[in-house]
Amino acid sequence: MALVGELVNETEVNANANKFFHFFKHEIFHTPNISSNLIQQVKLHEGDWDVHGHGSIKIWNYTIDGKPEVFKERVEFDDKKLVMKLVGLEGNVFKHYKTFNIIYQIVPKKPQHSLVVMNLKYEKLDDGSPAPYKYVEFLENLIKDIESHLK
Repeated sequence: MALVGELVNETEVNANANKFFHFFKHEIFHTPNISSNLIQQVKLHEGDWDVHGHGSIKIWNYTIDGKPEVFKERVEFDDKKLVMKLVGLEGNVFKHYKTFNIIYQIVPKKPQHSLVVMNLKYEKLDDGSPAPYKYVEFLENLIKDIESHLK
């Protein structure tokens, strides 16, 4: 069984691609207010919210399957391609995975319509580790909450 894997999810959103990307880059600290059932807290561990950007490190407190978890990540942005990459550093996911990275690309479709392509790249610790399907569903629900907020 392969230990390295990739799960891709595409979610259509009724939001401008640049506006959606702007939220990820400049307003992500609002996430606990707009998706409190999923995200309880986002703390900046390294960097500054005012210049939040490439290389900043955040700690996310969230609930999945009714259980609280923590995820520490370093973010990387590509403004031209509307890409954001979260590089997993620490947290609950590392009980099952050696690496855990989330890549979002916002693809413009129409002025107020976009496609959010989410790529979850991971490496399991062993054959007994589950594929991270629950995280894909969690992240899709988060995307939908952000879409509702931006309307």
